[in-house]
Amino acid sequence: MTPLLELTGITKRFPGVLANDDVHLEVAPGEIHALLGENGAGKSTLMNILYGLYRPDGGEVRLNGEPSGIASPADAIEAGVGMIHQHFMLVPTLTVAENVALGLAGNGVLLDTSGVAERVGELSSRYGLSVDPEAYVWQLAVGERQRVEIVKALYRDCRLLVLDEPTAVLTPIEVEELFVTLRTMATDGVGLIFITHKLGEVLILADRITVMRDGRVTGETVPSATSKGELANMMVGRPVQLAPDRPMVEMGAVRLAIDGLSVNGDRGTEAVNECGLEVRSGEIVGIAGVSGNGQRELAEAVVGLRPVVAGRVAIDGVDVTSMRPSQVRAAGLAYVPEERMRDGVVAEFSVAENLILVDHDRPPFCRRGLLRLGAIADHCRDLVERFMVKTPTLDTRAGNLSGGNIQKLILARELSSEPGVLLASQPTRGVDIGAAEYIHRRLIEERGRGAAVLVISEDLDEVLALSDRIAVMSEGRILAVMDRSEATIQRIGLLMAGSEAVA
Repeated sequence: MTPLLELTGITKRFPGVLANDDVHLEVAPGEIHALLGENGAGKSTLMNILYGLYRPDGGEVRLNGEPSGIASPADAIEAGVGMIHQHFMLVPTLTVAENVALGLAGNGVLLDTSGVAERVGELSSRYGLSVDPEAYVWQLAVGERQRVEIVKALYRDCRLLVLDEPTAVLTPIEVEELFVTLRTMATDGVGLIFITHKLGEVLILADRITVMRDGRVTGETVPSATSKGELANMMVGRPVQLAPDRPMVEMGAVRLAIDGLSVNGDRGTEAVNECGLEVRSGEIVGIAGVSGNGQRELAEAVVGLRPVVAGRVAIDGVDVTSMRPSQVRAAGLAYVPEERMRDGVVAEFSVAENLILVDHDRPPFCRRGLLRLGAIADHCRDLVERFMVKTPTLDTRAGNLSGGNIQKLILARELSSEPGVLLASQPTRGVDIGAAEYIHRRLIEERGRGAAVLVISEDLDEVLALSDRIAVMSEGRILAVMDRSEATIQRIGLLMAGSEAVA
């Protein structure tokens, strides 16, 4: 059988970087082909070449045995290649049908959706996508928006579809529904390239697996012949501990108490509704939920970055509800923010400057208004070594570090004060599997030291791996709090979808 896609000897260079180095990849019609690799492994560059966003410096792209001739995304779409990005490419103020029709030849200045809605309905029925053509995108949940992206690709007669981290923002139930859809597409002969970091999903869904590291293919296998550990080893180049060790720890007194907390979002509407939660010394509590259900606003209210409408936050019995962030920190709270580049570091500052960002005006770093450069250098060298931050020098711009090393830098700064409470929001989002392994280990070490650790994560595997207790958040409310022993993916998934019947 002629392969649907052949990438042969693909090489792509950027200044100082060999992004793709003689890469070979084949996808057969009706095959679900998983593409794995850490950040910087070359996956995105390879897919951007396929989609016409980059031109390769060497090698060839063939579709159905013929040179593709793809030089732009428009060429790719014309050739039957579709791509669904992790961040959806939809216009919120348009309807589903209008989004599907957008950009189609023959529409001119005004969108013509005549006939589009009917065809969308047919595709929805065929692939179990449950999409209302007349609904506005802004009204849709995250999972529904993803279905619209898939309908768009199918409407354009897509025969090869690339999905980039397609399950990152879905509930477990939505993941199961997506997999049914993808298998139906494969049955119809569509080739699928499935990019993900969730190794368990790869073993469930994929027909074949290709692993990349440092711009090269390091292995190709099938699910029946491999395991999570072997795949991680191929990705990182060393054995990786996927499930962190969690030694028994005796829990102590409540260190973080959230009582009846209500908070508004950026648009002035209620984002958090009367949330209550306690975290004890020696305990990790994980908050699970789909993005946009109040987790960000809850975290920002706890650390003093967002005003509280009602309720109370206390640290070690001290009411910090109306305190400034610096006062909340002084009361014993450390914070690893969701957006590390926006809220965690100053990209233009050096590694050293970021490490003392919150303490630069206090001893031993400052005396009589003057910085003590020797003390700062000693302190920063110690933190870089202890927290395994890979940086050329302490003077290197923080923005030049990898995502994983920026996250380690933030952890180093926040944990250097040995806080009583640690709030870590999306602690491993966008970091490599090796960095995620290290971050998980440090969070568990804080638990062992007696800190109260609150982890907010959209990665359900992460929540289950780390937590002693799990709280599930939906539409701004905490629907249930359960012990680790009571938590199942099915139960948490139903709660994430807003079902209180299982609470």
